[in-house]
Amino acid sequence: MKQRLFLFTVSMFMAIVSALAQTKITGTVIYQSDNEPVVGAHVMIHGAKEGTVTDIDGRFSIVVPKNKKLSISYVGLKPVIVTPRNGMLVSMEDEKVLETVVVTGMHAVDKRLFTGASTKINASDAIINGISDVSRSLEGRVAGVSVQNVSGTFGTAPKIRVRGATSIYGSSKPLWVVDGVIQEDIADVDADALSSGDAATLISSAIAGLNADDIESFNILKDGSATSIYGARAMAGVIVITTKRGKAGTSSINYTGEFTMRLKPSYNQFNIMNSQEQMDFNKELEANGLLSLAQTSRNSTSGVYGKMYHLINTYDPATGKFGLENTPEARAEYLRAAEMRNTDWFDELFSNSIMQNHSISMSTGTDKAQFYGSLSLMNDPGWSEQSSVRRYTANFNSMFKINNKLSLNFIVNGSHRNQKAPGTTSQRVDAVTGAVSRSFDINPYSYALNTSRAADPNEIYVRNYAPFNIHNELANNYMEYNIADIKFQAELKYKPVRTVELSLLGAYRYSHTSQTNNIKENSNMAMSFRAMDDATMRDSNPWLYKDPDHPNDYKVSVLPEGGFYRKYLYGINNYNLRATAAYNDVFNDIHIVNLFGGMEMSDLSRLSENF
Repeated sequence: MKQRLFLFTVSMFMAIVSALAQTKITGTVIYQSDNEPVVGAHVMIHGAKEGTVTDIDGRFSIVVPKNKKLSISYVGLKPVIVTPRNGMLVSMEDEKVLETVVVTGMHAVDKRLFTGASTKINASDAIINGISDVSRSLEGRVAGVSVQNVSGTFGTAPKIRVRGATSIYGSSKPLWVVDGVIQEDIADVDADALSSGDAATLISSAIAGLNADDIESFNILKDGSATSIYGARAMAGVIVITTKRGKAGTSSINYTGEFTMRLKPSYNQFNIMNSQEQMDFNKELEANGLLSLAQTSRNSTSGVYGKMYHLINTYDPATGKFGLENTPEARAEYLRAAEMRNTDWFDELFSNSIMQNHSISMSTGTDKAQFYGSLSLMNDPGWSEQSSVRRYTANFNSMFKINNKLSLNFIVNGSHRNQKAPGTTSQRVDAVTGAVSRSFDINPYSYALNTSRAADPNEIYVRNYAPFNIHNELANNYMEYNIADIKFQAELKYKPVRTVELSLLGAYRYSHTSQTNNIKENSNMAMSFRAMDDATMRDSNPWLYKDPDHPNDYKVSVLPEGGFYRKYLYGINNYNLRATAAYNDVFNDIHIVNLFGGMEMSDLSRLSENF
């Protein structure tokens, strides 16, 4: 009997201890964004399998052992681990995992629900140091995206192909979308014309005014599903850029200084004849009668031999001598000097320049407002002669949370660019042979590769029947660009309930570009239009004018004095207004409903004038 009484007492004691070691906890789970109850959230004892779910009011009741915590989770929300207390209120926030979200520009979609082909790249993984134009950062980064840099000049867009050429006759350029708004090109340059080297290609990049340090991420929409969002213009793919924003609870000031040095090219990288090899070849031509006085002195373009014959025929009345004695000894000495000259045209036309890129940004924020602002300066003194770029950018991004249901995002982007480049004319394509040619081409890189190293960089030769020196031509034939670009954007978002989001976005962009080509009186191009020293030159010079109504008259010059001044103006006025509605909800943890609809109005007017 005593033994039974002892066992009963022990059992009662253990039950009392067990009851004292467990506590019944009640609480409520709500959404942090709108304080609405979370229905069906899993409330589990951390580290155990016991748990419950919240009811229609977000409430729960659970018995929790002593020193145990609660783990609360729900699809689409960040899981939380809390210390239990009776009557507790748990606030859960959205699980913003960037890797599982596809930003289409219009809206953000869970990657599991997006049926198209897309790739996301963080800007920190894509930006290439020393490359200021962010459009070139995608080279070699994404499968199915080909980036071909057709020019090293800043402002020229690379030739980008998303999954190959998508159209035989239409445009194959991808569509650029920045913070949900399409970024229109300043000049409408066809993708196939990007490698032409024409003047308009220097303003062909839609995002040359965007600072690389302001970019948060790239999203590339590769297949035809993008056309359901942006229409036929997205047939060649869409590249969506999301810029940086302020973050709540953090404040920072960042400075980035980048110095990029470019070395001169070297002839060691090319299989090109030096001056000795060039002159040996010329002497062989001369020995075969292919470089005679009659053949070289009146040519439209001539080099060392043409200069020698011009000197032989040039008489100076002041000294009573010719420029060069017409003797075998004098000619041999002149040709020997050319043979040993070995001019390094890369050294003449290029420099070891240092490009600087400075950017300073500030980010701060609270639960009610976030702010991000940046200023940047890019200064490129130019790799080659008569080329330079100076660009300024400013970016301000403000987010205001007016209340739990209403928010306002305001963005201002601005850039200004001054650029100089060697003068150029448009290329011509022969319709019969397909040969591509360009008159008066003075591209320094092309000139260094195609000019004889026996030529003297300080001497004046003949080109297009007129005096020519590359240094003089670059100083008297150049282009100047002045580009101003500014965009204002505001977006208002309203969430009447947790599952519904209404959005109204408005944007305005203004861009003005001035392109001038200065062809001065002493340039070879201007002098070619009046080169008619004798009858042979007058008949052969294609730049002189022949009056078709008077076929027996001599050709005349349309430019007896002065040069050319060509000015092109490009402008953009772009308005966008978009209203959208989105519905997202999850039923029974497995059924996801995602509905999106909207309406957009846009107006684009372009200015294109030339003087």
